Amino acid sequence: MSKEQTSGLSLNGLLLVLSGPSGVGKTSIVHELLRRFDGVFSVSATTRQAGPGEIDGRDYQFITESEFQSMINEDRFLEYAQVFSRSWYGSPREPIETALKNGRLAILDIDVQGAEIVRAKYPQMYGVFVLAPSEEELLHRLRLRGREDEAAIQRRFAASTKEIARARIGNTYDDFVVNDDLARATDTICALVAKRMGVAVPHSI
Repeated sequence: MSKEQTSGLSLNGLLLVLSGPSGVGKTSIVHELLRRFDGVFSVSATTRQAGPGEIDGRDYQFITESEFQSMINEDRFLEYAQVFSRSWYGSPREPIETALKNGRLAILDIDVQGAEIVRAKYPQMYGVFVLAPSEEELLHRLRLRGREDEAAIQRRFAASTKEIARARIGNTYDDFVVNDDLARATDTICALVAKRMGVAVPHSI
């Protein structure tokens, strides 16, 4: 995501930016982080149509381009961009600001471009990039999802490899975590977050 917005943000809690390729397990990790830390997740707004099985308000906030533009004009996004010159995506500001001011964990699941913008504006953020064990495993996981034909999978895989290379440049991400075992990767990220927040590590029940 690429458009910058203004305003300062009081970081009394922790702003976690979690990124990684499709199929790497981010959604499962986010759900566990929210449960263990009683965190707040910023559901992205988008102008694209909902896909099969997607629920408005859970997976995305599905809004019109007019509504999206109004949110831009009212400075209601932390970051936003038009992806592939088609649909718009943005991270609403209000739930994140409220969570941080209340000393809670706030989570953004965004791409590298968006994370770069957030890092530039809020250097206190904590960035974690989740990786598959290998490129071969990433391609395998994309195929297992069963959501796209092979041509679309190959396009997504190519975009993912570029995203990974970009993530490794600069200081956008503080840690890289390989998800070769979901439970272990989740425990690792929970421990890292707890250390940043200065709290005891909340264990899975």
